[in-house]
Amino acid sequence: MGEFIVTEKLTKFYGTVQAVQDLDLQIHSGEIFGFLGPNGAGKTTTIRVMTTLTKPTSGSVRINGFDVVNEPDKVKNVIGVVQQHLSLDRDLTVRENMEFHARLHHLGAAERKKRISELLEYVELADCANRMVDTLSGGMKKRAAIVCSLLHEPKVLFLDEPTVGLDAQGRRRLWDLVRRLNLDGTTIFLTTHYIEEAEALCHRVGIMHHGHLIALDTPEALRKKLGAVAVETLVDNKETRYRFFADRAAAARYVQTLPPNAGTVIIRDSNLEDVFVEQTGEKVGGA
Repeated sequence: MGEFIVTEKLTKFYGTVQAVQDLDLQIHSGEIFGFLGPNGAGKTTTIRVMTTLTKPTSGSVRINGFDVVNEPDKVKNVIGVVQQHLSLDRDLTVRENMEFHARLHHLGAAERKKRISELLEYVELADCANRMVDTLSGGMKKRAAIVCSLLHEPKVLFLDEPTVGLDAQGRRRLWDLVRRLNLDGTTIFLTTHYIEEAEALCHRVGIMHHGHLIALDTPEALRKKLGAVAVETLVDNKETRYRFFADRAAAARYVQTLPPNAGTVIIRDSNLEDVFVEQTGEKVGGA
């Protein structure tokens, strides 16, 4: 599994505001990589640099061996991008949006027709192909945006907060599509502030905080480093205290040492929110 995306000391300032600082990342070909963190952590800025939408202040990004600053056209040929704010034309149908994006990528007429037909079936939008974008549900709009980004067969797909605003059913349906794309060979780089999304989808997760990468590993490994099992104790009905243990047996032994008036006690599996809070003292938000 080779390194498909490599950043070295990537730094981005907007005026005097530091959005990303000295970011070193290696994203493997064929993985689903998640960038987890609250709004303002630097996730979207990182994607904007990686997708050639903004230039770094310093440092470098290479995608499939191409430098995003010096070889932007070569980078654009291998990436697909779905931004948080969808770039679909509301005055066009799904098929017309796809036709427009296919022409932007200089697909010939025969290839355009074939790809559009195949992809509509792939994302289960064939029945909606001639509907105006504005008449679609939130989940359908997301799938329409994704299908437009796939027309030129990108090797990596960037998804910026892909499920924001979706209901539970729409979110899970989009998760299924992301998994299917990955199984079919597409590398996925997604940003999210939903804990369960990162845990459900991602092979590895990078946690961002104020522009810095503070943790990077598989969700399971990050949890184990903290402690796979959490004990929550509600004190005086106003403060919850957390302790973390390697397993439930150790957690149970700790609970037995608590005084009878310890308050409400919950034993549960730890999660990525716990990892973030323990390292930063803040909540990820939106989870």
